[in-house]
Amino acid sequence: MTPLRLAVIIGSTREGRVGDRIGRWFAAQARGRAGLVVQELDLAGYAFPTALPAEPTPAMREFVGQVAAAEAFVVVTPEYNHSFPASLKQAIDFAYDEWQAKPVGFVSYGCRSVGLHAVDQLRTVFTALHAMTVRDTVGVDLLDGEPTGHGEERLRQDVRVLLDELCWWGLALREGRAARPYAC
Repeated sequence: MTPLRLAVIIGSTREGRVGDRIGRWFAAQARGRAGLVVQELDLAGYAFPTALPAEPTPAMREFVGQVAAAEAFVVVTPEYNHSFPASLKQAIDFAYDEWQAKPVGFVSYGCRSVGLHAVDQLRTVFTALHAMTVRDTVGVDLLDGEPTGHGEERLRQDVRVLLDELCWWGLALREGRAARPYAC
């Protein structure tokens, strides 16, 4: 069977962020799973415009092309003020049809809430884009340190559960899109 193409989107672009390390940690876990091809899309590496231009820029087209090529997503997001970062919303909004009928999972981080407020809001956004969000998440409490510290075994179990769900939905939706194009 053709491996499922998973894009891990690192959503924070802030200086001093930990999202890049958490995203790389998650991607390394995912690469250890058979049947997945994993690509990291770090939003900090794209030269996105600060205002939406009349025509897409090369960076916008590149990102949308990567979203179109992926068959499943994991969004790595911090929680800022009970929500997710504007940089992530901007990037999500560059695509539309490219998200449709594909599964999205979440790795979130924050203090105490482990980023779950951000995930709740992202579920609403992705539902509006006709994407399928999976139930389970990986939540990192920054008060416990990064994933390679305290509680790593629990987080690895959360990763396994998330990837189980994501792979099931990714393969089912791949077959569905092949059998009949998604139309909303």
